[in-house]
This record gives sequence, C-alpha cells and structure tokens, in this order.
Amino acid sequence: MFYDEIKKISWEETTEKIMAKTDADVRRALAKPHPSVDDFMAMVSPAADRYLEPMARLSRMYTRERFGNTINMFIPVYITNSCANSCVYCGFHVQNKMPRTILTEEEIVREYEAIKKLGPFDNLLVLTGENPAKAGVDYIARALDLAKPYFNNLQIEVMPLSREDYAGLRRHGLNGVICFQETYNEARYKTYHPRGPKSNYQWRINGYDRMGMAGVHKIGMGALIGLEDWRTEVTMLAYHLRYLEKTYWRTQYSVNFPRMRKADNGGFQPNVEMTDRELAQVTFAMRIFDRDVDISYSTRETKEVRNNMATLGVTTMSAESHTDPGGYSCRPDSLAQFDVSDERTAREVERDLKTLGMEPVWKNWDAAFDRAGH
Repeated sequence: MFYDEIKKISWEETTEKIMAKTDADVRRALAKPHPSVDDFMAMVSPAADRYLEPMARLSRMYTRERFGNTINMFIPVYITNSCANSCVYCGFHVQNKMPRTILTEEEIVREYEAIKKLGPFDNLLVLTGENPAKAGVDYIARALDLAKPYFNNLQIEVMPLSREDYAGLRRHGLNGVICFQETYNEARYKTYHPRGPKSNYQWRINGYDRMGMAGVHKIGMGALIGLEDWRTEVTMLAYHLRYLEKTYWRTQYSVNFPRMRKADNGGFQPNVEMTDRELAQVTFAMRIFDRDVDISYSTRETKEVRNNMATLGVTTMSAESHTDPGGYSCRPDSLAQFDVSDERTAREVERDLKTLGMEPVWKNWDAAFDRAGH
C-alpha cells in the first residue's frame, strides 16, 4: 500500500529539492508532454513564479481539451458534527463543548428536499464527523438509501473505512469517496491529531488503497494547506496520485487544495499561508502534471478566486454550501466545521459561470451506469 511507498520519500529532502529548482528546470518541465513528479516540483517551486502566465495558458488548453467548458456542480450536506477526534485545527474536535447534532432520518430527508429547491443539484456529498460509535457505517448507509430518490451521484466524506465497508456502501449507491490526508508529514501528523481514530497515520493514508480495492468509482484527495510547507504537501499529493492511478487505473480521481484561514478567535492559526497567486500556481501545476484529474474548488474560496480559476483549470465547484448539520432546513444554529467564503446562491454561481463562457453541469452520473453497485 502507499504507506510502504511514502516511507521511502524523505520530507526534508523533498523540500530541499523543490527549493533548489531553477528556471531551466521549470522550462524543461513545461516542455514535457508527460511531466514527472520531479517536474511537478519545479512547477510548484519559487522559481516557477515568473512562469505563471505560460503555465496558465497550458493549464487552460489542457483543461479545455479534456473537459471542454464544463464545470461540474455539487453540494455538500453535513448530517452530523459528532466527532471522536482531537484535531487541533477543526471546529468539530471532541474537546469543543458545543452541542452536537446527529440528524434523524426525517431531518436528513428534509435536508435533501431543501437542497433540491436551491437548484437542480444531482451530485451530493454526504459528510460526517468521525464518530463510528454514534454515526457509523450503518448510519451512513441509511443516509445514502434516503438520498437515492433525490440524487443520482452520491459521494461521502467520512472516517476512513475498511475495504469491506466501502464495498458494502457501494451497494447502497455510493459512487465516490473524498478523504483529506490533512498532512503527509508523518513526523508532525500526531501534533495535529493527538487522539482519536484519526491519529493513526498509516490507517488513514492506506484508506485510499482500500477504496481502490473496493472498486470505488471516484476518489477525491487533498492536503490541508496551512499545517506544513504547502509545496512539499502538494508534491507528496502528486506522488500519491501517480501511485493510485497506476495501481487502480479503473478509478477516477479528483484533487482539492483547501486553505486554512486565519481566525480572530484565539484558536489554532495556520502555520503557513498560501496566497491566491500560489493557489493558482499549484492549480496550473497539477493540471499540467495530470490532464485527466478533476480539480475541485469549494466555497472555502472567494467568489473572485473561483471565477478567475473557472476558466483556467478548475473542473468542479460546490455552491450555496452549509457546513453545519441541518443548515439547509432544520438546524441553522448547529456547530459548523468552517465558514464559507463564497456566499452566492447556486443560481448566482450558475449565472456567473455562464457569463464567463462556462457550462455548469448539474448531472454527470447515473446509478444505472454502475452495474456492480446494485
């Protein structure tokens, strides 16, 4: 599994290699039809900053060749904020004494019905905190069953599961799984995840292998930008993506680069920041590195950033998101995981994308395509 591979890659040496890249390395990387991870390092290095314009042109060209002018639209729904983890950066962490919410079946259905009124969403992402004792696989399976009359494309972002559990959820309509490794730096991982199921680095990073073994149709990946050096994080992500594509070649993949924001509450503050220009750089680099990967931006990002990047490499966006359980219909005051930055309605996002010459796609999957899922 990938844990065996990443153990061979030194975090410190990778950082040094990235920082040592030169103009010549960047030019060489941009000229290659199939860049390597070493080329990716050049494209995310400080040396590549002066090459953002040609990188943007390449990213736009490759995106149009593979995806046309489409942007796939999805919406997240949080069904519980109950969590057994102690992630120091997350509002759901177990030490936070805020009231917890686990939606009932009736409340889950009300959320689905409220979402359908916002726009023609057909791609749903079901999210939970990580509390298998109170909201485990059976609870997630039931949420998927309840969603099937309303949505065709069902994805989850929950605690890492076993291969058998992923395979079982496919029989309940599961099409995709999103999981963020948070940080690939194993030496620092426990600093951010001191207690709870999530503190097991090896179990989490091998979860993507278990998804692939279970035949999950689409796997979403990412690192939380703000914990460790972002250039090294995304390089480890590139290593991971290349490994998964070679090992589970029938599976589709998506990547995201969620950025932590500074808070005014005296809580955890990001150790590093990625500027808008650097976010653009890593987006262009990822598209040039992998022309087929889906690149997703959530409502963590501002309207301006998302509009600017919609024509340059991004292929999936969320809209009108709530990160609190029951936020669409029944419990607007429950604890949210993070604040959104783009507060446009789904229809406003659709209008702005069309103004940019893009075509929002609300449905790109049908359960009938997945013969093994039923």
